[in-house]
Amino acid sequence: MKTELFYYRKILEMALMEDLGEGDVTTDNIVDPDLKANAVIKAKEEGIVAGIGIAGEVFAILDKEIQFRVIMDDGRKVRKGDILAEIKGRAEAILKGERTALNFLQRLSGIATKTARCVRLISKYKAKIVDTRKTAPGLRIFDKYAVRVGGGFNHRFNLSSGILIKDNHIISAGGIKNAIFKVKENAPHTLKIEVEVENISQLKTAIQYGADIIMLDNMTLEDMKKSVEIAKGKVLLEASGNVSEDKLIQIAKTGVDFISMGALTHSVKAFDVSLKFS
Repeated sequence: MKTELFYYRKILEMALMEDLGEGDVTTDNIVDPDLKANAVIKAKEEGIVAGIGIAGEVFAILDKEIQFRVIMDDGRKVRKGDILAEIKGRAEAILKGERTALNFLQRLSGIATKTARCVRLISKYKAKIVDTRKTAPGLRIFDKYAVRVGGGFNHRFNLSSGILIKDNHIISAGGIKNAIFKVKENAPHTLKIEVEVENISQLKTAIQYGADIIMLDNMTLEDMKKSVEIAKGKVLLEASGNVSEDKLIQIAKTGVDFISMGALTHSVKAFDVSLKFS
């Protein structure tokens, strides 16, 4: 846990360095360093909050004396006009941290909001919504956290946390059979083996040679249904490939276990929030 906390704090420090540059020439030349201010962060639309504590940590890095009172915790559904947090402290520090804090809060709340919407769409079916590694570089720990806040589930965090044999691995190994055998010979036995397939023939081969999970890559709905019938509980099935919200219900109806969506993180719409002095 200490390592994780150190890691995310470093990300926040780097984000602040990026935004501050050599210093905030506007604030430094206008605002008295001792001036105190009260501010609020407000939602400007309806959605799910994620990253409110991270926003507070941004201000704490700039000034440990700043008081950041959370009104709406992560996971809360909010409406336009709701106050998410109250801030008290030096105006200078609040102004310098404003954009960085809001950037994190907007991105993570956007991810959580979209994830929650997708989860709700298929709530009648067994399929779970999962993310991918298509995250903003350097922000994966935050992006995947936001998916969980929205009710989704995390796929592997990085290349060391799970085995996923994809098309180029299969080509490199000379086929699905060889790829699975090589993994079983060398990788830890505690890791499950997932194999990406593009057709029914590959699906059957992956099942035959011991895959635990099979990713159905860009398959038609009809082939997904056939895959579910063939698998019959032998393996878990994950639907993947350009999955959009308008396709979710149809995909969930096929009976797959997971639906992975890169769109949860790679092209998310920022949640609209504002910070105002009061």
